[in-house]
Amino acid sequence: MSDEKVMVIFQPSGRRGEVPKGVNIIEASRLLGVDIEALCGEKKVCGKCLVRVEDGHFEKYGITSSMSHVSPWMVEEEKFINAERKDKGFRLGCMATIEDDILVFVPEESRAGKQVVSKAARDIHIEHNPAIKLYTVQVDKPTFEDPTGDFERICMALEQNYALTDLTIDIQTLRVLPDALRNGNWECTVSVWNDKEIIRVRSGKVERAYGMAIDVGTTTVAGYFCDLTTMEVVDTVSMMNPQCKYGEDVMARITFHMTTPGGLKRMSDDIIEGLNDLIEKAIKQTFPPTKKKKKKGEEPEIIEVPEEGKTYLRLEKEDIEDITIGFNTAMHHILLGLNPEYVGLAPFPPVIHHSMDIRARDLGVKINPSSYMFVLPNEAGFVGADNVGVLIAEAPYKGEENQLIIDIGTNGELVLGNRHKLISSSCATGPALEGAQLAYGMRAAPGAIERINIDPDTKEVDYKVIGRDAWRKFSEPKDMKAKGICGSGILDVLAELYSSGVVTKTGRFNKKALKDHARFRKNPDTSQPEFVLAWADESSIDQDIVITQKDVRQIQLAKGALYAGCKLMVKRMGLEKVDTVKIAGAFGTHVDREKALTMGLFPDCEIEMIKGIGNAAGDGCRAALLNVKKRVEADWCSRNVEYVELTVEPTFEKDFMEAMQLPHMTDKFPHLEGIVRDEILNQ
Repeated sequence: MSDEKVMVIFQPSGRRGEVPKGVNIIEASRLLGVDIEALCGEKKVCGKCLVRVEDGHFEKYGITSSMSHVSPWMVEEEKFINAERKDKGFRLGCMATIEDDILVFVPEESRAGKQVVSKAARDIHIEHNPAIKLYTVQVDKPTFEDPTGDFERICMALEQNYALTDLTIDIQTLRVLPDALRNGNWECTVSVWNDKEIIRVRSGKVERAYGMAIDVGTTTVAGYFCDLTTMEVVDTVSMMNPQCKYGEDVMARITFHMTTPGGLKRMSDDIIEGLNDLIEKAIKQTFPPTKKKKKKGEEPEIIEVPEEGKTYLRLEKEDIEDITIGFNTAMHHILLGLNPEYVGLAPFPPVIHHSMDIRARDLGVKINPSSYMFVLPNEAGFVGADNVGVLIAEAPYKGEENQLIIDIGTNGELVLGNRHKLISSSCATGPALEGAQLAYGMRAAPGAIERINIDPDTKEVDYKVIGRDAWRKFSEPKDMKAKGICGSGILDVLAELYSSGVVTKTGRFNKKALKDHARFRKNPDTSQPEFVLAWADESSIDQDIVITQKDVRQIQLAKGALYAGCKLMVKRMGLEKVDTVKIAGAFGTHVDREKALTMGLFPDCEIEMIKGIGNAAGDGCRAALLNVKKRVEADWCSRNVEYVELTVEPTFEKDFMEAMQLPHMTDKFPHLEGIVRDEILNQ
């Protein structure tokens, strides 16, 4: 092994760092705290450590990655990687040694510590009115006296029985119509889209149709698999956005398109492939699990192992007859193959604001071949269809209450107002709140610190990791197996550092209060002050997990942008205060209201006014799937919400700098009295 170091970046986990040149990818993953399956113990016989070495210059990370930066292909890999995947850069992590800088994408099936994606569907009221409706008809057989065509016979029956007129039919559906009619003894069930087009014909009487609502985030993708006839959420499936390897934020991906020939198609193909994987996952889970039954001298037999008392739907991809999909504007453009370059340039215009109905097959999405995808509309360049999803889920435009809705993700999107007026804006929070750009930041996966408490007197740290119910103080050190800190822990840590006196309100470590404390030190390699959250014997990476001064600054930048945005919008609306603060996104599921206020994520308000609403963007996509009126509302929202470009506001820079402090440089926080010690709060 060489003393020379090379840079390795693992996506979608976002972990990166220098490793010794000559180690294999599995060893590099261990050094950087990334879990890759290696069931055979690197004996090169299981094929589970499949990874992809990306090719190209990645300006976001300042590296050029190439297949030539790892050791040559080995014959043993042919057993697990076919020629097509080999050409795409797939290797086995146990065989490929690292010779130069690389960016490695770890497919979902190769990840040992699966990301925990908090995108559960909320129980919200949705009026049942889907775009797909089922109609069963019995038609007369054709005769010499009446040889009317099959399609026309169905149309006449639908008009007589259901008053449906002027229907059309897709060519793919027309091709299966004659056999479906005759196989059902002239009875069939048709799926009609928006009361105007027949998109599926099945023999006999059928009572169920299914659809998916998909929320494509910059980092994660969530799909809600729904029964369109009962409105039940059959399953929720999720995955990491495979575009993470091109950069954690939208500007990095736009830059990749502008600097890489064919970059847009690569990114578009990746997300389409990801959507098909998501659909495949949803369908697979409608069947019983399987296991291999070995017989001596024969190929293993795959047998089903159904759970006792459970009924399995046994669906196919063709049973998905409708999709609604929402995303931010850049993700929207990339998926549809629209040039995203001008979204990143002032005045940030999208190619299209309006919603679209696109035949799924035209995008390569594999569901019922005649079905459509409803693409939610965009508001502006940096406020996209995901924000429209939040709006139609929460419907602030239907009430008098002034609601401030904060959707925290890789980008921060804000909406403020009521039925009289709504304004929106976007804050460049960056991916720091999701764990990127922090020394030990990581995605929400087993071993990630998700909750933190710091004792104000002793400055000792108690924490909880994903995958373990017991907190540190109730556990043996070796049982914690901490790897890093994820988003909910990051929201906790700044509030705890401040309220415990570890940092001052400016965000600087309080050297006086930390003098001679074992957890506070200066890193010998970087000369950065740092504070230890978890000791090496509590981790699974054999390293102390720390929060550095630079990390604190990154979190301050993100929270300062959100606060400044909220303050400017309240000022723009002429309000003294808002009636309700709603926190959306995955953070909305896990946010600690007191800590969010303590760190100054938004202006002071009553704790009871703060509500976590989870993945409201996904809820909006689901509302549009199950109620076509919500699609009309979506288009109305996209054109009637006033977008405010914060960076051109005359006081933005001043407001942003003041908001960097904890909880704020000058604004008072009376509702933190009794929560934060007076000497801390009144610094």
